[in-house]
Amino acid sequence: MSQTRILALVGSLRAASINRQLAETAVQTAPAGVEITLYEGLADIPFYNEDLDIQGAVPAAAQALRDAVAGADGLLIVTPEYNGTLPGVLKNAIDWASRPYGAGALQGKPTAVVSASISPNAAQWAHGDAVKSLGVAGASVVESAHLHFATIGERFGAAHPREDAEALTKLAATVHELVQATRGEFAAV
Repeated sequence: MSQTRILALVGSLRAASINRQLAETAVQTAPAGVEITLYEGLADIPFYNEDLDIQGAVPAAAQALRDAVAGADGLLIVTPEYNGTLPGVLKNAIDWASRPYGAGALQGKPTAVVSASISPNAAQWAHGDAVKSLGVAGASVVESAHLHFATIGERFGAAHPREDAEALTKLAATVHELVQATRGEFAAV
């Protein structure tokens, strides 16, 4: 069986963000035969502008994202909640990866969404907006792989999520569900 490639997009650009730490922990949970790569470079992508989206002249950072998404078997989106919604950097990545309309790199791509915030709400609004945007953009959102973490400042403030047995177990289950979906073994929504 060939290697399954999962690309993780993290909505927080802070190097020490807990959302990034959750993505790092997901990498650690990958079983044999599965490679999870954290995408670097979301901050370098210009805001989506159709005037810039010209075949053969797409900005290099946007093309690199499209190529990475196209080369992945599935996507793992890890989103914090900024002002009640997903961060602009994630929405921008979705916009670039969804073009050209109906044939973008996101089209049919199995995708899982993990949300985390300092509030008891667990970034559920950002999660819902990410799911909606990804679905409209053509991704195959894997509902069984969804995961939410609440009050992460308290829970992970003193220790990396990889030191939390429950977080490891839940992230491993999310990765498992996503991998199964990339292999056509579970239905996506």
